[in-house]
Amino acid sequence: LKTERVKRNVYATRREAKADLFDYIEVFYNRTRLHSHLGHVSPDEYENTYSQAS
Repeated sequence: LKTERVKRNVYATRREAKADLFDYIEVFYNRTRLHSHLGHVSPDEYENTYSQAS
């Protein structure tokens, strides 16, 4: 997180920093990283596969 996001940015306020970190974690990171309990695929890929199979 520090090398990918925080080191590159200078935040004017604490609120701006929190909003940027929330965006990174919830919108980008959690949707793209591979999850072992989903068979080592991203949640988006898993949902797409699941919805097509139904």
